[in-house]
Amino acid sequence: MKKTIVSTNRLMIMAISMMITIAANAMSYKEAKNEALYLSDKMAYELNLTDAQYDAVYEINLDYMMSVNGRNNVYGVWWDRRNTDLQYVLTAYEYNKYIGLSYFYRPLTWHNGSWTFNVYTHYGNKSHFYKAHPKGYVSYKGGNNKKPANHYASMKPKNDKNNHGNGSTGRNTTKNDRNTGSKPGGHRNNQIAQNNNHGNGSRHFGRK
Repeated sequence: MKKTIVSTNRLMIMAISMMITIAANAMSYKEAKNEALYLSDKMAYELNLTDAQYDAVYEINLDYMMSVNGRNNVYGVWWDRRNTDLQYVLTAYEYNKYIGLSYFYRPLTWHNGSWTFNVYTHYGNKSHFYKAHPKGYVSYKGGNNKKPANHYASMKPKNDKNNHGNGSTGRNTTKNDRNTGSKPGGHRNNQIAQNNNHGNGSRHFGRK
């Protein structure tokens, strides 16, 4: 009887320890929200995004921040989904510029058991913002990246000839880039060539 109680207690302790580890690795909504805001503001400034694009980029960044929970998936499926979503929102020129800026393209690093936000390597003033808060800052709680169909692809008008297809290009190429480690140059060149076939991109996000 005692052995059964001890075994049960050990299992409970192990389960609690696992829950604490996961909770420590995952960002809180408040932290994810604030980091997504800062990152999106700098992307909007540097890529010269419209307000509609800025709103969408904030949602995409928040989804990514809320989905990752440690070293193993920093550049996993949620990073792939982020890049795929951004392909629908940004023009080809903007997306090519985005993947050339590592602090935007790879915004997170897992180091010594905690997150490093790479945008601060380029922008040091944490209190400076170029734009007002996006519309979704108060109301959006995340989850578009969990939907089977791409949320941002569905927002593109059916008669828009400049669409990005089904999004699979971004998913496949970012997977290849993950496997190249710190040398994403080959992916970047391939992505530029592929993006040039996407036309001007996001007319539905404020571009004419």
